[in-house]
Amino acid sequence: MASSQDSQPFHWHSDFDDRNFQIRGRTVFFVIVLLSLIVLVTLLILYARWVCRFRPPFAADLHHAPPAPPQGLDPATIHSLPIILHRSSATTTITSINEVECCICLGIFQDGDKVKVLPECHHSYHSQCVDKWLRTQSNCPLCRASLQGHSAV
Repeated sequence: MASSQDSQPFHWHSDFDDRNFQIRGRTVFFVIVLLSLIVLVTLLILYARWVCRFRPPFAADLHHAPPAPPQGLDPATIHSLPIILHRSSATTTITSINEVECCICLGIFQDGDKVKVLPECHHSYHSQCVDKWLRTQSNCPLCRASLQGHSAV
């Protein structure tokens, strides 16, 4: 019995007769609306991808203004800053040098090094180190005290 059931082909019985298939007015309307929505959503997605690819985001335009170029001191002001020769046991009348290293290059001050003392905060640095800094910045590298008001004497 099992072998006779296996040999018979399976027949799908359907009550749906496609020879009399008809689409009425309301169905045609919904099909057209559905296809129109699919096309519209596809076009919107493609447009959004195109806009995002070729234009920067709008919020980035508002919040990211180009940074202002750093304003350094003019060469005459830089050269007018006092320079002293470092001595490990020396006491100076200009300022008391408590620093033992240059905060820019992290080099320890040696006897005879040219040390430049900033007038506002009295921090000291190697002359060549602080000169490079002051060409692009107008403040102390350590405490950020402004040197803009300092005039050449």
